[in-house]
Amino acid sequence: MTVLVLGLILFLGIHLLPVVPAGRQALLARLGERRYKGLFSIVSLTGVALIVVGYMHADRGPQLFAPAPAAIRIAPYAVTLALILFAAANMRGHIRATLRHPMLIGLVIWAAVHLLANGDLRGTVLFGAFLVYGAVDLVSAIGRHAVKQFEPSPRFDVLAIVGGIVVALLVMTFHRLLFGPRVVPFGI
Repeated sequence: MTVLVLGLILFLGIHLLPVVPAGRQALLARLGERRYKGLFSIVSLTGVALIVVGYMHADRGPQLFAPAPAAIRIAPYAVTLALILFAAANMRGHIRATLRHPMLIGLVIWAAVHLLANGDLRGTVLFGAFLVYGAVDLVSAIGRHAVKQFEPSPRFDVLAIVGGIVVALLVMTFHRLLFGPRVVPFGI
């Protein structure tokens, strides 16, 4: 569990820098943009690697609460929506223009449904940490008015929807092989 927690601290910690604009600006001024982005990438990738390895090797731990049957039932749909929002976050479509922060909204949906569908200590640490991070960063982004202006195009919405659905179907199909539980009848 220590490796998982260390990975979460690194990954979520570096992603929380924008929540503290003065700290981020000081680091940017000290390192310069290229080194800042390089450090950000290295810390992020290290964090992700530690999260994956830590989650794989950590015991499930005690069952802290019973998995919510409703969360288990809606998980495939909620995760599909979350993946569409992840894709839309990097495209100049109406979804992004309307929601303004689709990646953070998708992250909150993904983390919440996984948290409620699991209930074990390992899952609670992982999904709870991402849920708290997503909520804090969403509130901060709204407060900072962290939105880029652009002219939206419907073709990007179509790409986000199709891409999100394709990735969701792949993840659901191989969920048992990748993460343990089979989540859909067509899963391998």
